[in-house]
Parts: sequence; C-alpha cells; structure tokens
Amino acid sequence: MFTPKYPAPDTAPTRTAHLIPMPTGDAHAPACGCHHSPVAPAAPAPVPVSRPAVQLTPGSLIVAAAGGTAVVLVVGAVLVSMLLAVAITGVSVAICAVVLRSLLNSQNNQR
Repeated sequence: MFTPKYPAPDTAPTRTAHLIPMPTGDAHAPACGCHHSPVAPAAPAPVPVSRPAVQLTPGSLIVAAAGGTAVVLVVGAVLVSMLLAVAITGVSVAICAVVLRSLLNSQNNQR
C-alpha cells in the first residue's frame, strides 16, 4: 500500500530516431531553367537607438498624480469602513453579552 508505483517507461521515439529519412541534398530541380546562385541571408536590420519607454509630459504627470491620489483615497475609505464595521460589531456583541449576563444573574437570584 505504501510502496510507490512508477509509471511505465515512455515508448515514444527519441529525437535522434527519425521516422522519415532526412534529405541529404537538393533533391529537386529549380522551377526555372536558368542557373541561379544560392541567395545569401539578408543582414539583420540595424537596432534603433533606444529611448525611454514612457515620456511624461507635465499634463500626464498631473493626471498620474491625480489618479494615484484617487486610488489612495478610495482604498483608505474602504479600509476605514471595514474597520468601523468590525468595531461596531464588537461593541454590539459586548452589549449583548452584558445584557444576557444580567438576565441570567437575575433569574438565578429570584429562586
């Protein structure tokens, strides 16, 4: 029960074993009768000069600052409201506990 069970070994062919024989040379004739020299690969395009990805103008900087401020205010309001909800719930549970305790004590004293 506690001995490991290993899967069966893979029987798929490896990359070195080819199912189709690879061509060794140019096996077909060119499409036209003229003699072409092989085309050399094109040189890679020159790399453009790198520039900063984001260019901040004064207007976009103001918009980014206003957006950040709005996000901070919204997140702060949500967190404060959650804290108030927890505090109000805790106070109401404490008041209920005090009322129930006094009711139970008054029942025990009446006997």
